[in-house]
Amino acid sequence: MATIFWDTNLFIYLIEDKGPLADRVDELWRGMRERGDRLYTSTLTLGELLVVPYSQRAHDLEQEYWKIFRSTAISVIPFDVRIASYYARIRSDRSVKPPDAIQLACAAAAQVDLFITNDDRLSRKRVPGIKFITNLGRAPV
Repeated sequence: MATIFWDTNLFIYLIEDKGPLADRVDELWRGMRERGDRLYTSTLTLGELLVVPYSQRAHDLEQEYWKIFRSTAISVIPFDVRIASYYARIRSDRSVKPPDAIQLACAAAAQVDLFITNDDRLSRKRVPGIKFITNLGRAPV
């Protein structure tokens, strides 16, 4: 069993079936469930995911996101005082944008095994508390 953090775009691919990577995320999701891996993400992810449904009044899509985030399938990590120090250390590298630093800080605080993103820049970073950071194309399924 591994602990795996998903960046925001992976949920968009999973729920909205958008883009060429949707099949890859679906395969990853199935493999994680079969192995009993634990999925993590942050409250920032949920906030970002709800922007489109709220702005477009897409209530069905909004409910899809709430359904998966209310399930026991995902552990949602809040950005709080404890995680602020992780964030500050990560942001000391000015090449990391604030939202990315929040995601990485939440993952580091959870001591995840793997952080999966669709942002190749992040896959080259080393963050204490995260064993591996990879892009979706290289993620083990």
